[in-house]
Amino acid sequence: MQVTETLSDGLKRGYSVVLPAADIESRRSKRLAELGRTLRLPGFRPGKVPTTVLKQRYGTAVSAEVLEESVNEATQQLLTDRGLRAATQPRIELVRSDAAQDLEFKLELELLPDIALPDFAAIEITRLKAEPGEEQITRALDDLARRHRELVAVEEPRPAEKGDFLTIDFVGKVDGTAFSGGTGTDMDVEVAGPGFIPGFAEQLEGLAPGESRSIEVTFPEPYNVADLAGKVATFDITAKQLKRAVVPAADDELAKKIGFEGLDDLTSAVKRRFQNELDQLARLRTKRELLDALAGVTTFAVPQALLESEFAQIWQRLEAERKQGKVDEDDAGKDDETLKAEYRAIAERRVRLGLLLAEIARANGITVAQDELARAMRAEASRYAGQEQQVIEFFRKNPQAVDRLRGPILEEKVVDFVLELARVTDRTVTAEELTREPDAAPALQEVSSDPAAA
Repeated sequence: MQVTETLSDGLKRGYSVVLPAADIESRRSKRLAELGRTLRLPGFRPGKVPTTVLKQRYGTAVSAEVLEESVNEATQQLLTDRGLRAATQPRIELVRSDAAQDLEFKLELELLPDIALPDFAAIEITRLKAEPGEEQITRALDDLARRHRELVAVEEPRPAEKGDFLTIDFVGKVDGTAFSGGTGTDMDVEVAGPGFIPGFAEQLEGLAPGESRSIEVTFPEPYNVADLAGKVATFDITAKQLKRAVVPAADDELAKKIGFEGLDDLTSAVKRRFQNELDQLARLRTKRELLDALAGVTTFAVPQALLESEFAQIWQRLEAERKQGKVDEDDAGKDDETLKAEYRAIAERRVRLGLLLAEIARANGITVAQDELARAMRAEASRYAGQEQQVIEFFRKNPQAVDRLRGPILEEKVVDFVLELARVTDRTVTAEELTREPDAAPALQEVSSDPAAA
């Protein structure tokens, strides 16, 4: 094999590779001979099919197979011999593939950068811890009681008041035409309560059963139905029945009604749920601080192919959200040029962190075990009740889908590894302090999943 370097620019490399025609012909002849020993054709004894017949019938297919195999093996040998680690699949272009001549092809690729790992012991991290407060638990129990309220008919004839529930029929129209999803029958709506278009439930106050009313509301901008966003709609409403909410006490009776032994058991379950949520949030805050610290002490060039792929995914998601009428407040009013610059910087951070975490894993022998993957697959399958076996079978047939599970698991293991070496100070805070969003929080997912799964 003759190799000539044609490009060396940063992480980009290019090579011209020539394989002798004799080697290709030898491979071709060997493959045809193997085929002849097993092939059965009418008129010929097993293993006695003439080479001319084999070439005539199967020569083209065998040549294509040998060509692909030779190029793949030569590419792998080139990478191995030169100690190159490709960031993406190499691009290959055939220059000469005539059977009578040497095989020549061009190969271009981007390399993974050389990454100097930082001194993890020099990284300082503050790990927050919090426990749910009594007021938080009490509010949760009260909310739970309200969710199990009963609506009781109001017998005395009177107009609806704030906090009442009114059973209504309604038809919504925009520009005089009824729109999809704008019609309801026997709907219980809390007067001046949440859940409907702003201004809808407020205008039910004073309406009595048997009465009708037309109201006008404006859909918010943005709105989850893009065609209705910002538009004025009229609703023809007919009130049918007035009800009031009866909220049970948060006591043993309520606890038993929803499947607990008593109020103490229910309270413990609520406290555990809050504690789990706080622990998960604390983990996210700690991880974010660690990733910020790692991003601040590592500088290396990222492969452009990975950067462009990551940016394309981010931009595609942004455009899809635009079509749905969802625009981030921070992005509102910015032109595409500004947004692309900002999101390209985010993409570069994600790729760099993904490569760094992958290198930490490689250098320290951190891997994802099969039983860890199996647990992740079962957890994912459990999200699809009644289809668990189909989901597991999907993963078995699609290694790329399994890699998407492997990446986050590997990422968490690397984070734990670094935290063990870093200087971590635990600090107890209130639940309110923990849940308060930190300033300048990075947008979107923080680590590219592709490099970390490599």
